[in-house]
Amino acid sequence: MRVVGIDPGLTRCGIGVVDVAADRSARLVHVAVLRTSPEQPLEQRLLALGRGLAAVLDEHVPAAFAIERVFAQHNLHTVMGIAQISGIALHLAAERGLSVGLHTPSEVKAAITGYGAADKRQVTAMVTRVLGLTEAPRPADAADALAIAICHAWRSAMTVPSADGPETPAQRVWRQAERAARSR
Repeated sequence: MRVVGIDPGLTRCGIGVVDVAADRSARLVHVAVLRTSPEQPLEQRLLALGRGLAAVLDEHVPAAFAIERVFAQHNLHTVMGIAQISGIALHLAAERGLSVGLHTPSEVKAAITGYGAADKRQVTAMVTRVLGLTEAPRPADAADALAIAICHAWRSAMTVPSADGPETPAQRVWRQAERAARSR
């Protein structure tokens, strides 16, 4: 399943496209960070970001769309910007008939690292491992967008494992990393 993940922001908007197989293995298709200047008028920033998102959706033709859910922050200006670009992104997804998933930051962190309070460094490290990349996606907005896409694919395709059931993708990657570290 091809999934696009969006880490919404007015100054930096992360976009990650991944292909996730039935065995939950993931492959990087595309990653980018769209940027706009705070000096630009708001409507021009939203137009530029919307055009960039539309171009990625049209080029990579995902089956699903995932975006970080707007959550409460102390900075109202930041929340408004995230909400505005999120609305444009959701409009573009709906216009293309894509199924949409909204995921909180803690849901994404838990899916990727197994820990809902993981820091950005841990999320980036796991995204790098899960995708088998030789270097971490930069900046953090790029890694976050990929994490959102992977989270959506895994959460939509997986059931909650029991104690004796299958391990989660995050658990599998950690186990593989530990085994590789021990063999060095």
